[in-house]
Amino acid sequence: MDFDDQLRRYFGTADLGELTPDALSAGTERMAVDLGLERDRARRFAIWALLYVLGSAPDLDVAFTDEAARNEARDFMEMMERVEGGAG
Repeated sequence: MDFDDQLRRYFGTADLGELTPDALSAGTERMAVDLGLERDRARRFAIWALLYVLGSAPDLDVAFTDEAARNEARDFMEMMERVEGGAG
């Protein structure tokens, strides 16, 4: 499943600019539910990462039970900060 597929699954479109605030809220709520239910590590991380990008990710200790997954999430967060800051 690629990024656009995830956007279409949760929001009905790959263009987040088209969404109303209510549609964005409903999609992130569905993602939060799926995050709680998902057992596949990679899928769980993908859902969490999209929630993070949207500003709706739960705290790491809530989202991930093992330290390795939390460290991967921290690495992702640092990478996103560098990208947003314009650093290479």
